Amino acid sequence: MTATDGGAVAAVDLGATSGRVMIGRVRDGGLELEQVARFANGPVEREDGWHWDIDALNAHVRAGLAEAVRREPTLASIGIDSWAVDYGLRRDGELIAEPFHYRDQRTGRGVDAVHARVPFDELYARNGLQFLPFNTLYQYLADDRVADAEVSLLIPDLVAHRLTGAVVAERTNASTTGLLDVRTGEWDDELIGRLGLPTAVRPRLVAPGETIGHLSPSVAAEIGADLPVLAVGSHDTASAIVAVPLSTPSAAYISCGTWGLVGLELAGPVLTAAAREANFTNEGGVDGRVRFLRNVTGLWLLSETVRAWEAEDGRRIDLPALLAAAASVSPPGRLFAANDPSLSAPGDMPSRIAALLGTAAPGPAGRAMFVRVIVESIAQAFADTVRAAGALSDRHVDVVHLVGGGALNGLLCQSTADRTGVPVLAGPVEATALGNVLVQARAHGWFGADATLEHLRERVAEAFPPRRFEPRP
Repeated sequence: MTATDGGAVAAVDLGATSGRVMIGRVRDGGLELEQVARFANGPVEREDGWHWDIDALNAHVRAGLAEAVRREPTLASIGIDSWAVDYGLRRDGELIAEPFHYRDQRTGRGVDAVHARVPFDELYARNGLQFLPFNTLYQYLADDRVADAEVSLLIPDLVAHRLTGAVVAERTNASTTGLLDVRTGEWDDELIGRLGLPTAVRPRLVAPGETIGHLSPSVAAEIGADLPVLAVGSHDTASAIVAVPLSTPSAAYISCGTWGLVGLELAGPVLTAAAREANFTNEGGVDGRVRFLRNVTGLWLLSETVRAWEAEDGRRIDLPALLAAAASVSPPGRLFAANDPSLSAPGDMPSRIAALLGTAAPGPAGRAMFVRVIVESIAQAFADTVRAAGALSDRHVDVVHLVGGGALNGLLCQSTADRTGVPVLAGPVEATALGNVLVQARAHGWFGADATLEHLRERVAEAFPPRRFEPRP
């Protein structure tokens, strides 16, 4: 195939609860996705806290890529995206230890240490990030191993390093560390020095579309092809936003999975005191766009609740049937704060939600109503955040695009429309993988040399028409 004919690429999409390897095909300007591997991912508890099983993750990625090559021998490249903030520390070519999981409770002392050196209002003016206790710079100040590292690599960069040997930091994910200057997009060396961090935390930056490197000979032999690894929006939300078919200039987005990332795409950051106090973040997007958003706890609340019930019952729960039952009960009169800190850690979610509601955890007969409360509470948090984003950026939001796994949850989509008072356009479900594919395809010239994000989004809307949910009184 020539550059303008199209072709196929592999997208490695790693989420906080599962990962997958997809083949993305571009033909005649159209888009197709094929899932070739899916695998579980999640925290593992060690003696010193919660970690990621990075060796298992890498093994799954390589097996998935081998299957992708088997199915599509003409693959042109590989792109990798994952969740943000977590990292692996390397020395003498090896990991010092497994990467910590962002839900590990050790980061509190890191928050105190950072703010003792740089007050939060100054920090926000420099990096534009909302306060989250697991942001990378807080993790670094709680991690004594950082001083011993030759390099620190965020999760997608670590996976790319295992495949290619390259040492880089992709810009969209690097923007979530808290160590990038929000105005220039470069490492803030003065801030890094004030925090007493080594140069190991600032690898060479690359932008989406650049080549990270080629597979090492041993990996190429294992996978069955010698391929380049291209930088994409390696923060999964950055990739997801590429594939949001924004239908108006004032459209909001919700990338909904374990988390709900709720906000607007802007040309520049919003660094006002009001934005800081509302805990909005200004993260890097593809093509220099700014993702002005706030993290809202998403389907984590539902998945952890169902997991607890399955352990209690000793059997799998039919989630679609449970959601259908929840949709049939009357809307609840009382909700809970979806972002309450007590809901951040794994384990016994029903009891913790019940405590916030001032009730007992439900028995089997009360589960449908309990699920309705969870979904409506998430939707209310989404609606509050959409309104706040519009007010802080002086935009009147007229539609909400909801992408990711949450787009399959009709109850959540309808509740979000009801509570925002504007239409919700749901889909695509696989927005993150699509955004990964689109950035690779554009780098290969398959949409033309000058394809903008808007052009890419038009292709998404044509290939994956969204479902529309109108607000009800």
